[in-house]
Amino acid sequence: MFRYLWICSLFLMQGCLSKSDVSCPTTEDLSLKWEVVTNLYEGKNQVLSEFTLYNHGHVSMGDKGWELYFSQMPPTPILDIPGNIAQVIHINGDWFKMVPQTGFSLQAGDSVKVRYVGTGFNIKKTDAPMGAYFVFYSQDGKNQKIIPVSNLQIAPFVRAEQLKRDPNDVATVPTAESRFEAFGKRESIPTENQIRFIPSPLSITNGNGRLLLSDKWSLSFEPTLQAEATFLAKKLKEIYGLELKNMGNPKEGAQVIHLTLSKGKQDKAESYQLNIKEATGIQIKGSDNAGVFYGIQSLLSMLPLPGTQDAHSQLAIRETVVEDAPRFGYRGLQFDMSRNFQSRETIMRMLDLMAFYKLNRFLFYFMEDEGWRVEIPGLPELTSVGAYRQHGKMEDPLLHPSYGSGPYREGPNNYGSGFFTSDQFVEMLKYAAERHITVIPVINYPAHVRSAIKAMELRYRTFMKEGKEKEANEFRLIDPEDTTHYISAQGYHDNVICVGRESVYHFYDTAVKGIRELYKRAGLPMEIFHTGGDEAAPGFWKGSPMVQKLLAEHPEIKPTDKSLQAYCFKRISQILKDNGVKTIGGWEEAALLTDESGKSVPNEAFVGQGLMPYLWNNMDGAEDLGYKMANAGYEVVLCDISNCYLDFPYDKDPEEPGNYWAGFLETKDFYAFAPFDLFKTTVRTAMGRKIDTKVEYANKVRLKPEARKNIKGVQAQIWSETIKGPEMLEYYYLPRLIAFAETAWSKERVWEKTEDQKLREEQIEQGWNKIANLLGSKELERLSLLNGGYNYRVPLPGAIKKMGMLYANTEFPGLEIRYTTDGTEPTAQSSLYSKPVKVEGTVKLKCFVPNGKFSRTTVVY
Repeated sequence: MFRYLWICSLFLMQGCLSKSDVSCPTTEDLSLKWEVVTNLYEGKNQVLSEFTLYNHGHVSMGDKGWELYFSQMPPTPILDIPGNIAQVIHINGDWFKMVPQTGFSLQAGDSVKVRYVGTGFNIKKTDAPMGAYFVFYSQDGKNQKIIPVSNLQIAPFVRAEQLKRDPNDVATVPTAESRFEAFGKRESIPTENQIRFIPSPLSITNGNGRLLLSDKWSLSFEPTLQAEATFLAKKLKEIYGLELKNMGNPKEGAQVIHLTLSKGKQDKAESYQLNIKEATGIQIKGSDNAGVFYGIQSLLSMLPLPGTQDAHSQLAIRETVVEDAPRFGYRGLQFDMSRNFQSRETIMRMLDLMAFYKLNRFLFYFMEDEGWRVEIPGLPELTSVGAYRQHGKMEDPLLHPSYGSGPYREGPNNYGSGFFTSDQFVEMLKYAAERHITVIPVINYPAHVRSAIKAMELRYRTFMKEGKEKEANEFRLIDPEDTTHYISAQGYHDNVICVGRESVYHFYDTAVKGIRELYKRAGLPMEIFHTGGDEAAPGFWKGSPMVQKLLAEHPEIKPTDKSLQAYCFKRISQILKDNGVKTIGGWEEAALLTDESGKSVPNEAFVGQGLMPYLWNNMDGAEDLGYKMANAGYEVVLCDISNCYLDFPYDKDPEEPGNYWAGFLETKDFYAFAPFDLFKTTVRTAMGRKIDTKVEYANKVRLKPEARKNIKGVQAQIWSETIKGPEMLEYYYLPRLIAFAETAWSKERVWEKTEDQKLREEQIEQGWNKIANLLGSKELERLSLLNGGYNYRVPLPGAIKKMGMLYANTEFPGLEIRYTTDGTEPTAQSSLYSKPVKVEGTVKLKCFVPNGKFSRTTVVY
């Protein structure tokens, strides 16, 4: 799912005391500076970059005895520059090394520049080399010493050729002026006229009266709603210090919160009614336990924010009647914890927000090429090897550094290593279930399996040393005689299992059984399981004798990538069914075949067999692929790159982090998503060109009316290549996840059926303005208060100067704008912007949330 480029850096030294000694500079002696020279080298889609290497020490460095290793996204091929004094070599994945060439010299106190060329482009700070370290070798090559690089400066991206991805790139870097123009469509809505909570309900009627919650209130509930009642009581005490009397048995009253189940058999799953009246108290009636739970979330949403003046003085809530039900039964969030690890606490915080905004599926990507993050009974190597990254040789049974994890297995700020114990995973399952969230596990096959491959290679070597050949081969995942050379989308040469080896299916069955056992310990069924199935490199099987033997024995299997992948999927599907799995998820590739013309078409053999494709690709000619799948009879989940990727940057600003292989997504884009007519909201190419949707999508396959039921839901995605730590993670997904929740839960918006593109855009803006006002006036402040506060993104303000007057606005009306004219950074005490004001000189502005959290600075000259 990603295409990209990379680059490198370098350092060295010479002068060993003896052939076996390693003498080298210290970390403080060496520093690097990296700069993109141009993304349009020789007028092509090639990036020319430059490293400046500084030697601050006393040891001169020559052309032998060292190599510089580093990670860099995106991993695209490096092109040789004739006569270069150092060569950059792609090793595997995003791992590279720089090797000095004859004549290289870096004298003490001096610096040297090294340029190199790669295909692709780099326009952001998160594209820079990461986790760089030198390895210095003794003369005999037997010993080595690792020296991490602690000082790597990234030159600013300011020139057009540094910011333009290729000649067709028309996306622009936002300025204060362009933001002002974009935000000019927003209008401030008085608090009393704003929507009450998000995701917005099917219907809501506001009354005139008000109820005052106090410790005199009681909590009444049906016996089957004990868990939901406990959750509500705990939240009221935790957030407001309010301790309700527990009445247990159902009872209504003016000072009672009453939880009950409706008796209507036709009620939609997860629906609820919420009645708040002075005479009868608060009644939450759900079609099921989940419905009651979501009614509770709506109640909590309408209470005054914790810690505010209203909450301190009185916990008041307006009379309200709510009728609500979800648009989709599947409202998901996918999170990749393999590429960069996150703690159990970070995941719990994420689950809390999912529940609050009524999302109910958590696709937990705990294994990928770069890591295996859950302890599986019976396969200890998966975490003893697969949960750690460190320096080593390619042939070693370990995971090499990736995404800046550096050379060491463990250490501070090392997000490449870590895993959940079995107990921690079970705890997470229970925690999610209490919040009516289903956790969906993943084991990728046949690609993206490098962490397991390396783990099982250690197991193989260990048993072979003990003379136990049978045990050694029991779970082996590769064909050792395979001569295939391939490169995956992420730059790997060794991340696909051998589909013709029987032990790979025994491994899958064993791992699935181990995960199923953890679900049993949590008291939960494991009814849905995701198989990955994407991005198997072209020709991944051609050099494998085991696969050739399989093809000879089974002539019904065609010698093509998709046919062999379909064979693999059929095998693992049966394993999952044998283990009680009812719904088998997989990326769209798992359900595709190649027809005679070479086009990808739905594989009808799996229709009705429990396979649920997850559609991520809806650009570059694949805009209608999801509808082809649904029309063919597949139940599908839409997770489109045009509107659902939370790891994409908010915009093109080099300071905004993220992976932008398909473009940029602002918060509004997650709202402006029409699941039943994607052509209405897939409106820009990856390079920023606006699409004439009526013309360019005229011949695309539409979703048939009878196939609408096959769109089971939508899912937001978080891939973690560029994400380091919990604060960065929360910055990526907040507040965008809230806008996505509106799409996932709330009813179809009027603009989703509007054919005229100009009118549709106006209607989208009108609907989004309501959400933007709620974000600016309440939801961002809420995020500062919940669970000790989240590190959400505060948008930069827009601003212009006209005739000496400053005009400013914000993406989310309700945020404060503060400014300075003396060159200092704005603070919460700086001048508050409320109307156009006369200014002189350079103006700096920031947006502020009432609690003091603020945006980056925007400048108007």
